Amino acid sequence: MTSPEGDTTGRLAELCKALSHPARIEILNHLLAENRCICGELVAVLPLAQSTVSQHLKVLKASGLVLGEVEGPATCYCVDKSVLDAFKGMVGKMGNIGK
Repeated sequence: MTSPEGDTTGRLAELCKALSHPARIEILNHLLAENRCICGELVAVLPLAQSTVSQHLKVLKASGLVLGEVEGPATCYCVDKSVLDAFKGMVGKMGNIGK
């Protein structure tokens, strides 16, 4: 059986893993600054290939930090601020997790 603290610890680890690459942090920061963005715009501002940006977006989406909505031939991405706020709260409580 998993305790609520274990759930929090596991979720925190999952989100930290999603943010463990500098490119994903840059993508998240750009999405926060722009509010929403298509992959092509991210490729234009990052020194990465389109396939690499797409792979990083896939990781961020799987974690729940980023949402993607299909708009015609493109997908528009944005940060799920409720997940980001929850992450901030978990980090703020880190000294108390598992006690």
